[in-house]
Amino acid sequence: MADPIKVVLIEDSAIALQILHRLIDSSPEVDVVGTARDGDDGLRVIAETQPDVICTDLQMPKMDGLEFTQRVMAELPRPILVVSNLVHPSDVDNVFSLMEAGALDFFPKPTSGAVADYEELQQSLITKIKVLASKKV
Repeated sequence: MADPIKVVLIEDSAIALQILHRLIDSSPEVDVVGTARDGDDGLRVIAETQPDVICTDLQMPKMDGLEFTQRVMAELPRPILVVSNLVHPSDVDNVFSLMEAGALDFFPKPTSGAVADYEELQQSLITKIKVLASKKV
């Protein structure tokens, strides 16, 4: 079996971080190798863990997801999946800015109300991570 895809999660919400961690860790093909609560700490964790894919929030303290994406692509380039409530298709400005900065895909932030669709949410997130892990940036 191939090594699991290494993922770092950057998320300031403890609840969202826990949900994402559980969704990802439920797959043997993907492994969360580090977490951070803001972009500054995220850059350090990425340098230490060398993940295959980064999942980041858009709104965070100290450094927002857009600046974080720009810094990652300049310093430690790797595929980025933005997980946020502000990246739905109707949020054209946010989506365009993040794509321009180097983010490859988007995923709506799971909420505690999404637990009913847990398996669908999990499969969708794992599939996106697997696709991104195969991309070179």
